[in-house]
Formats: sequence, structure tokens, C-alpha cells
Amino acid sequence: MELERLRAERLRSHRLSAPATDVVAAARHMLATQAQEFWGGRWALAARTRGTVTLRDVDAAFDRGDLVRSWTMRGTIHVIPARDLRWVLSVTGDRQLRAAAARHRGLGLDAETLARCEAAIVGALRGGGRLTRAELFEVLSGIGIDPKNQRGVHVIYALAVTGVICQGPVVPREGGPTREQYLVLADDWLTDAAGPDDPLAELFVRYIDGHGPAGAVDFAWWAGLPLGMARQAVEASRDRLVEVDEGRFVAPVRPRRSAAAPDVIALPPFEEYFLSYADRTTVCAPEFLSDVGPGSNGIVRPIIVARGEVAGVWMHSTAVGRHRDDPVPALLAPDAATDAEVAAALARYAAFING
Repeated sequence: MELERLRAERLRSHRLSAPATDVVAAARHMLATQAQEFWGGRWALAARTRGTVTLRDVDAAFDRGDLVRSWTMRGTIHVIPARDLRWVLSVTGDRQLRAAAARHRGLGLDAETLARCEAAIVGALRGGGRLTRAELFEVLSGIGIDPKNQRGVHVIYALAVTGVICQGPVVPREGGPTREQYLVLADDWLTDAAGPDDPLAELFVRYIDGHGPAGAVDFAWWAGLPLGMARQAVEASRDRLVEVDEGRFVAPVRPRRSAAAPDVIALPPFEEYFLSYADRTTVCAPEFLSDVGPGSNGIVRPIIVARGEVAGVWMHSTAVGRHRDDPVPALLAPDAATDAEVAAALARYAAFING
């Protein structure tokens, strides 16, 4: 497929040129939206939604229980519709837990210790309870488990990938954008869980819905699965997809492009449009990859995308007192977008974070 058309089709699949009616529809279409930075995952959904969407609009979807955040794949945290979390973890959870086993042993988190942690945390959350991360760490300290040195974080991770807990409602924050979620019991919070007959095939179909055109190698990277499993998923779902190139697929019904969608958009750190493929040079010139990331610290910077191609990066602080400052762009390809286009893209983000 010719490069310009590939980018155009991916913009459409990502709902960047064909925005959804609301943030929950955008999340369902994407299935899992990367969100190590909580503000970034929420902006990723807002950027894929029609009209002016504020942070409070997205927070409301978490507070209603429509959306949750958890480690859905690759040991990486994503926003996902609550109804889809369990079946996705049925494909990816065991593999994630095995990948963390050596780290857990090094932290003294053997199976018996994790079982003690689970019993204490489930007891604290039972009956609709909710805990901040700090409060959960106090529960661990109460049973003699020191949460320091990332031990507490890895307890949360282990219980999340095994489907015991997830991150649900948003913790209020005075004076600035919200930045934390309450931890809740999955059994209490995931009240509308779906369960496809073939979760692996469904995962590939949903990946293509939100990311196509793409193929097995891309899917293996995105889902953190062996290439053999990815190919198995392709074969099991061929009748539900359209092959546009050899080994590259799109959904049979795709979102309709909007004439009102801007050509230049500001997207968050760890953006799916950039990160979710084995070859990122399809949307980013090779000489700019190191400017975007992942860098040595694992960070992937917020990007400015002009007509499907990464044209620059930007930065903004959500710290109290700084969150109302203007986002600061740094164009990598100065001729790719006008100052007015970049300003409009960042203004939409500013309206989101401050609205």
C-alpha cells in the first residue's frame, strides 16, 4: 500500500480523521489505549471524539464505571472499557505475570506472600470499597509487607493482571487536573463483562478495528504475544476482516471521515498512532524517532501529527499552578505545519485540560 494512503487509512481507523460521538465510543473502538500518563490516556480519547471534550467529561466515564485502567498487555497500563477487561486478560494476563516473576522473586513476592496481600486487600475493598494507592500501601504495611522499593506497586500489578483489582473512579484533586484513580475490586466494578467465544481472535479483530491497516507482526508487538499466537489469531479471524495487502488487514466497515477533522493534531505521550506498530517509520521519519522515543528512560513524548506524519513534539505540565500555562511545541519538520495549525491543535488540548 502506498505510504500516503496507509497513513490516511490509519488516521481513519484511529478515529483521528473520523472522530467518535463520545469518549466511551472512542474507547470501545480503540479497545485498549496506552495510558502510563493518566492525563495522556484521557487526552488520547478526547482527541478521538467530536466537539469540545474536557477532562471532566472523561473522568465522568471512569466514575460511572464505563472505563477502567489496568495493565492489559506488555506490562503496560491502558484505558479499556470495563466490559472488555476480563476477556483481554484471559489472553494476556498469565504471560504478563510470568514476565514479572523474576522481579517478584527479587522483591520477596512469592506465591504465598502475594496470597496474603490479596486476602488483605480484598478484605479492605469488599462491599464496594475503594482505596487510593497510599491507602492500599497502608493495608500492606499492616500485614508486615513493606511497600517501598516498588514492592507495593508490584503487588498492585500482580493483582491487576490476575483480574482481582483495577483502577476505577477518579480521585478528586484540588486546584489542578485529576491524576489518580481509586483501586477497586474487579468483581464489584466490572458489572457488564463481555466474553467472546474466541478471545484471541477477538483481540486481533478489535486491534485491526482501531489500528488497521496492520498485520500479525504489528499485532504481536501491540499485544505482547509470540508471533505464532499472532498468526493463529489472524487465521481464526480472516472471515471477519478484509486483506488489503498481503498479510495486512482492515475492518470491513470503517468509520466515516469527517470534513471537520483537523489536518494537524496534538497527541499525547505513548500515543497509539505512533507506538502500536512494529515499524514506526511509516508515520515518523527515521531521523525523528529518537526525538519522540522511547528514550533511555522509556518515555515516549507527546507528538504533533500533520497530515498523518509526525511533525514535532510538545510539552506541558499538569502540576498545580502550571497546568494553565500554554503547551510548548517544538517542530521537527518546520514546513510540515503552519504556526496557526499548531496553535489550534494545542489550543484544543488546553481547552481539554483546563475545561
